[in-house]
Amino acid sequence: MSDQEETTSELTDKQKIEIAKWFLLNSPPGEIQYVAKDIRAVLKNERVYRMAAAEAFPLYNKSHMICLEFPDRSGEVLVTPFSEIDKNEYLDPRTAQVAMVDHVKQVCEGARPANDEELPSLYIEEYRCALDAEIIKYISVAYPKGFSSVYCVNGKDVEEPGSDFELVVVISAARHSPQNFCNGSWRSIWNIEFKDELQIVEVRGKLQVGAHYFEEGNVQLDAKHECRDSTIFQSPDDCAVSLTNIIRHHETEYLNSLQASYSKLPDTTFKDLRRKLPVTRTLFPWHNTLQFSLTRDMQKNLGLDTSK
Repeated sequence: MSDQEETTSELTDKQKIEIAKWFLLNSPPGEIQYVAKDIRAVLKNERVYRMAAAEAFPLYNKSHMICLEFPDRSGEVLVTPFSEIDKNEYLDPRTAQVAMVDHVKQVCEGARPANDEELPSLYIEEYRCALDAEIIKYISVAYPKGFSSVYCVNGKDVEEPGSDFELVVVISAARHSPQNFCNGSWRSIWNIEFKDELQIVEVRGKLQVGAHYFEEGNVQLDAKHECRDSTIFQSPDDCAVSLTNIIRHHETEYLNSLQASYSKLPDTTFKDLRRKLPVTRTLFPWHNTLQFSLTRDMQKNLGLDTSK
């Protein structure tokens, strides 16, 4: 190959960045740091790597809703699109703090008190806080190592009944065990619209399960599910209990369906992947394999006579 052809086939820095971003963004749960280390070694270009990482890590962290601890151990903050205040600032409504996040290192480097403009009104906070308390009880049983948060994403300035507003419940649970060649995560997002005029609360849920098993192989699961439900507009405490029951019901139902589905894999999906009959459309006579002789067939096809 000539020098001109080598120059033509060389990827541009922009192309390298896009490819590196794709690998980073598609890293399995809890494995982006391992992927980043390999990409850095392959690129051998610190500037290109840093540009790719600066774009990919924030997107990955928000989509996987990673949880980071405050430096003073006063609580945790979930990195999500709903908690994002600025490029590297994320609100924890439970402690009314804003965390400063280093996305590439995946650590919380500092915190500050949230401003009044960043927090919902007292009326909205009643509903948010009541729901948050019920969700904490739920995940302590369903996801012992999980984390949750409740955000107001619309109508946070509403100060009295008569207007609509919207809360979002996020639940994030992960189990990382690379020494046992497996990692997994559970993510669920619940958009809850409080419609005052109709006196109804509409619920939309998006659930996602990811798992990666890589002992002597590479098997990944990425399952998604969406659902809807509704309840009546009640007091903060009554709404919180009703909404948590709805979330519990749909998440339990989905988990049960996953377990039932994968318990049948050997008899359904895996069986369908196998060819029922060979290309000849006849079963192999395992009881009489002596009738087949590779040597005899080769001699016949080549026209060789072994009797001479």
